[in-house]
Amino acid sequence: MRFLGIGDYCDLGALYLRLIEEGHEVKVSIGNPLCSGTLAGLVERAPDWRNELDWVRAAGRDGIILFENVAKNRGAVQDELRGEGFNVIGGSAYGDRLENDRAYAQRVLAAAGLPIARNWEFTDRAAALDFLQKNPARYVLKFNGPDASIDNYVGRLADGRDVRAMLDKLARPEALQASFVLMEFIEGVEMGVGAYFDGDNFLLPACLDWEHKRFFPGDLGELTGEMGTVVTYERSRRFFERTLGRMEQLLRENGHCGYVNLNTIVNERGIWPLEFTCRFGYPGFAILTPLQETAWGDLFAAMVSRATTGFATRPGFSVGIVLTLPPFPYSRPQVEEPVGLPVLFDGEPTAADRANLHYCELGLEHGELVTSGIYGWAMVVTGVGDSIASAQQRANRLADRVLIPNVRYRRDIGERLIARDYARVERLGLLDPP
Repeated sequence: MRFLGIGDYCDLGALYLRLIEEGHEVKVSIGNPLCSGTLAGLVERAPDWRNELDWVRAAGRDGIILFENVAKNRGAVQDELRGEGFNVIGGSAYGDRLENDRAYAQRVLAAAGLPIARNWEFTDRAAALDFLQKNPARYVLKFNGPDASIDNYVGRLADGRDVRAMLDKLARPEALQASFVLMEFIEGVEMGVGAYFDGDNFLLPACLDWEHKRFFPGDLGELTGEMGTVVTYERSRRFFERTLGRMEQLLRENGHCGYVNLNTIVNERGIWPLEFTCRFGYPGFAILTPLQETAWGDLFAAMVSRATTGFATRPGFSVGIVLTLPPFPYSRPQVEEPVGLPVLFDGEPTAADRANLHYCELGLEHGELVTSGIYGWAMVVTGVGDSIASAQQRANRLADRVLIPNVRYRRDIGERLIARDYARVERLGLLDPP
C-alpha cells in the first residue's frame, strides 16, 4: 500500500515507521521548516504534498492519505480530496469544528443527550473579567483553536480569583486573540474514550484512556499536551455506548473518517463530556500500538473499504511515557534550544524493546539518531501488562534506558489510577463486567 502523510510537525512519525516496517511505501510532507530534521533519513520526504497526489492515485484503492492535525482548514481540504475520489483518513471540516470550537461541541453533546457542565464563551477579556467578578466560583479556562493547551488553566480557588489573575495578567496576548470558554469546575476522574470511524461506523472495540497532562509528577506544573497516558481496550463497550457512540450518526452525516476521542469527567453525578479530539491523538496512537493486534496497514485498509466494524486487540493495559526535552512544554522559537543532541540506549534494544519505542521528533544525522523538531517531543516509551502497575513498571524500566542530554519525563504515570481512581470508576458502574 501507499501512504502520504500530511502535517506541519510530523506528529505521526512513529506511525509512519510502523507502516514502513510492515512493508508499505510511505512519503511525508512536513510544513514547518523548523521540523526539517524530523525523520530525516528514516522516511522519504515530499516537499509539496500536492505533487504526490498522482503517486497516491496510481495505487488505486491501496493509496491512502493521512492527515495529522486540525489546523489551517485541513478538515475542509480532506473533504475536498474525498470528493475527488481519494482515500483520506484523519478528520473532516466537521471534526475540526468539534475540536476547535468548544462551545459548539458542548451544544452538540447536549443535543445528543449528554449532561454538560455550565460554560460561557467569550471573545473579549474585559467581558470575561466582569463575568468572573459578578459570578465568583471555581472555573476552568480553555482557549479555542489548535495548539491552545499551554494557555488553559484549571482554577483552584472557590471564588475564581486565580482564574481572574490568569486571564488578566498571565495569558499570552496571542492566546487572547482567539475565543475562549469558562467552564464550571467539576470534581471527578478525568477519563477518555476513543475509536476509529470509517465514514459509516465506529470500528470496535473502543479504547479507554486516562491522560496525565501536567508537566511534573504529582500533577504539578504547566498543562502540557500530554506527559503520559494509561490505555486499554478492555471493558469499554458500556462507556462507549453512553458517550462517543451517540455521535455516530452525526459523524456519518458530516463525512468524517478518522480517529475520534471524547474526554470526560466522571463522578457520582454522571458523565460530563469536556472536549473532542478529531484526529490522530499524539501520543495516544503510539500508546495504543502495542495493544493493536491488527497491523496499521490492515486497519487503514479496513477503514477505507468499510469492510468490517471491528479489529483485533490484545488484553491488558498500555502505559505510555512521553520523553521530552527543552523547550517543551513551549516551542522554538519561543524558547531557543539546540537540536541535534545524541539519542543513545543503555544496552542494544531488543525487538520487544523497539516495539515499545515510538519516535517523534528524532532523525538521522550522519547515520546517528539525534533530536530534531520544534517542541521537544523526543519519543514515547510504552509498557504493557495485565495490570496498570505491571505496565507502568515495564514502561519506567525501558524509559530509564533511553539516554538523551536533558531528557525529562514522569515516572508516576498511572499512580492515581492504581491508588484510587480506577477503583472509583469501577464503583460507578461505567465498565463492562470483568
